[in-house]
Amino acid sequence: MLVPEIVTWVTDLDHASTDPGTALQNASKVIIAFFIFGIALDTHLADFRDVVRRPGVIAVGLVAQYLVAPALTLALTLALDVRGSVAIGMLLVACCPAGNLSNILTHRARGDVALSISMTGTSNVLAVAVTPVALAFWSSLNPAADALLTEISLDPWEMVGEVALLIGLPFAAGLFVAWKWPAIAARGSRFVEPAALAMLLLIIVGGLATKGGTIITYAGVVTAPILLQNAIALATGYGTGRALRLPVAGTRAMTFELGVRNTALALVLALAFFGELGGVILVAALWGLWDVITGLALATWWRRRTPTAETTEEPARSM
Repeated sequence: MLVPEIVTWVTDLDHASTDPGTALQNASKVIIAFFIFGIALDTHLADFRDVVRRPGVIAVGLVAQYLVAPALTLALTLALDVRGSVAIGMLLVACCPAGNLSNILTHRARGDVALSISMTGTSNVLAVAVTPVALAFWSSLNPAADALLTEISLDPWEMVGEVALLIGLPFAAGLFVAWKWPAIAARGSRFVEPAALAMLLLIIVGGLATKGGTIITYAGVVTAPILLQNAIALATGYGTGRALRLPVAGTRAMTFELGVRNTALALVLALAFFGELGGVILVAALWGLWDVITGLALATWWRRRTPTAETTEEPARSM
């Protein structure tokens, strides 16, 4: 019968291993570090100027990113009564910083690129400590997720060290190279990020392929939660921009900062800490795919609606 089979699939998802093996895990860590290094090569201290110029806007955006978005995600996991591993995957994505794709989409949408870059850089720096602690906190409020985290004995401080190695160290190294040898950094940034992202995707696809087609069976179980979470994330970003009375360009930037997550980091953390929880890596992988689709669609639509002169003024400096 169909219903018992579906029930079995959903139940097994929590313990459907997607662990690609130690070699691929280590390779993915090196690649994500290389990826973050590439982002830093194209980052300059001047990119953080909005933190000083508009501290209120940045602060509210970060609160929305690390508090409001995870809280809404928690509520969604409880309302939909998703499996524990799916809840962890959704919360992991929500607790990750913005991805650099948000900068590209903001530019395409004729948004405030300076604000986008400042928020992305700041959120990624904070992610070293915030992401693991936030994940542990919000997951503990979902009974199913908390039970699984207790089962695997997740240590958030171990994850802090992992994130520091994956983000903090390569990001600092990239900033140093960009400051010390700007010409080399400019040339290197053109191929480091695309190459690293392509290799990471190959690692992920290869890891999933080693498990055969079984995990694909579960895709239908997580699709609806992912679509809803993505829509809520984008709406939260848009609502935050409107609440701050940002100009249209700023609101577009805020939308992508909250709606486009660093799913590459989420995938690597999923591989490193949740290899035996199939729902976590499946959510992170599909979220990243859907994130690109919705982000590009929204950016393309906004690009055709150029902000008017009245709506592109700078927000009040007091913000």
